[in-house]
Amino acid sequence: MDKRYALGTAAAVGLLFILACITVNIYFPEATVKQAAAEIVDEIRKTDAEKKAPEAVSLLSGPQAGPSFSLVPAAYAQEATSVSTPAIRALKESMKGRFPTLKPYFDAGNVGESNKGLLEVRDEAGLALQAKAALRNAVKDENADRTKLYAEVAKALNIEASQVEKIQKIFAEEWAKSAQPGWWVQNEAGAWAQK
Repeated sequence: MDKRYALGTAAAVGLLFILACITVNIYFPEATVKQAAAEIVDEIRKTDAEKKAPEAVSLLSGPQAGPSFSLVPAAYAQEATSVSTPAIRALKESMKGRFPTLKPYFDAGNVGESNKGLLEVRDEAGLALQAKAALRNAVKDENADRTKLYAEVAKALNIEASQVEKIQKIFAEEWAKSAQPGWWVQNEAGAWAQK
């Protein structure tokens, strides 16, 4: 009886050890991905005028705030937390360049942010044949870049490819948050609503 008890205990301890190892291997850095998603979406969606306005304020307050060397650690800290590789930078530039083309379609309700982190054509009513083709091509190109971006973020953060869907969901939340009032956004259940 004691041998069975000892054998059962050893088996249970061994199973717990194996399960603990598996848990460690599938760790997902959610906070890091959320921060990266927020930075990337913000960079893609903001216009040049919106980006320059905060810089002008910080430059004006810099000399009054104290010595200029205090700006270097802040810039370094920001760089240390951002996720960037040549592939990610290229995808961001491509998406930034496409955003002015997509914005009128967002404003008109022709396209919306899906709950999968991709764009979806919602309504083509009132669009000429050429405009429909332009919309579909822009959405196709944007979704291709977004899909590549999610995979590149996973690669840059050493996240397994099987976890890309989680990254995609986090980005979907950020795209929805950055949507302007009147744009269409899909909720978790799949229902569409205007923001």
